[in-house]
Amino acid sequence: MAVPKRYRMFQENYPEVAENYEKMNDAVHKAGPLDEKTRALIKLAVSTGARFEGSVHSHARKALKAGCTPEEIRHTVMISLPTIGLPSMMAALSWVDEVMEPKND
Repeated sequence: MAVPKRYRMFQENYPEVAENYEKMNDAVHKAGPLDEKTRALIKLAVSTGARFEGSVHSHARKALKAGCTPEEIRHTVMISLPTIGLPSMMAALSWVDEVMEPKND
C-alpha cells in the first residue's frame, strides 16, 4: 500500500514525531483483545463519523488489507446512518467506493 504523499512529507520533515506517532499507534493496537479486522472496521467507523475523507480512504484500504470484504466495509459505513444522517453516510460511502472501484481513466 502506497503511503500518501502528505504523510511522506510529514515523515521527512518531522521524523521523530512521525516515529513516535507510529509507535503509539502500534501500542494502542496491541493494548487490547480486538483482532486486526475488527480494529480496521472501528477505525473506518470513527473516520466516517468524523467525516475525514482522506482517513476514510486510508482506513478502507487498510480494512481491505486486513481481510475485510467490500460488503463488510460498506456495512460499517451504512451503520453510521442513524447517527450521522443520510448526507454524511452517503459521502462516506462514496469515499469507500472510490477505494474499491477501479478508476475508468
